[in-house]
Amino acid sequence: MPHRPVPVSPDLRVRAARLLAATAGTAVLGALLLGAAAPASAAGPERAAPRAAARAEAPATVTVTGTGSASAAPDLAILAAGVEVTKATAKEAMAAQSTAAEALLAVLRKEGVEDRDIRTDSLSLAPVYAQTTGGESKVTGYQASQTFTAKVRRIDRAGQVIGAVNEATGGAGRVNGVVFDVADPKGLRTEAREAAYRDAYEKASQHARLSGHRLGRLVSLSEGDSLRPGHGALPSMPADEPSVPLAPGEIEEQVTVSAVFELL
Repeated sequence: MPHRPVPVSPDLRVRAARLLAATAGTAVLGALLLGAAAPASAAGPERAAPRAAARAEAPATVTVTGTGSASAAPDLAILAAGVEVTKATAKEAMAAQSTAAEALLAVLRKEGVEDRDIRTDSLSLAPVYAQTTGGESKVTGYQASQTFTAKVRRIDRAGQVIGAVNEATGGAGRVNGVVFDVADPKGLRTEAREAAYRDAYEKASQHARLSGHRLGRLVSLSEGDSLRPGHGALPSMPADEPSVPLAPGEIEEQVTVSAVFELL
C-alpha cells in the first residue's frame, strides 16, 4: 500500500523555519565569539615578549664626573670702600658723611674710574648708645656711613687708587677690600668646560676598557655651577697708608660636568 504524506499546516512550516534560523544564528554567534576570544588570549604572550626582549637588550651604561679648570691673569680690580662718621646729632652726622662721600667719589673719578663702574652698596644712619652708671642706655650721638663698589679696569693703578681714596677721605675713609677678576669670563669658562668634558670622556673610556667593553654614544650630559676659587682679595684695612702694594695673581675658573655613556 503506497505511503501517503501527512499533510502539514502552513503555520507549522513557519514555526519550524523560525526555529531552524534561530538555531543557526546562535551557532554562528558562538563561533564568532570563540574566534574573537582566541586571538585575544594569544596576544598576551606576544605583547609580553617584546617587552622582555627590550629589557634584555638595554645596553649597559657608565656615569662619570669630569672637572676642568682654566686660568688667566685678571684685568679688573673691584674695590670696596666707604666713609663713616660719628657726630652729636643725626643732621651733623649725615652732613659730614655726605662731605666725605663726595670727596671719595671725586677722587675715584680723578683716578679714571668711570661713573658706570661706581655703585652705592649701602647707606645707613644709626644712634650710638653708651651705658650710664645707673645701667641705662643713653644716646650719645649718631653714626652715618655709606659704602661703594668701584671697578678699577686698570689694575696696575689699583694700589694708587686705594692710596688716593685714603688721602682724600682722611679719618672718615674705610677700605673694606679688593677683589681681582676678569671683565669677561666667557672665554675662561669655555676653556674650563672643554677640559671638563675631556676629563669625563677619558674616565668613561678607561671604565669601558677595564670592563671589557667599547665606549658607545653619549646618553646624557649635564653641567654644574662653575666656581672661581682663590679670588685674589685684600682684607679690610685702616685708611692710613698713602699707597698699597697689591699682588693680583691669577684667576682660575672651574667647571664640573656629569656624563652618561653607553657601553658596547
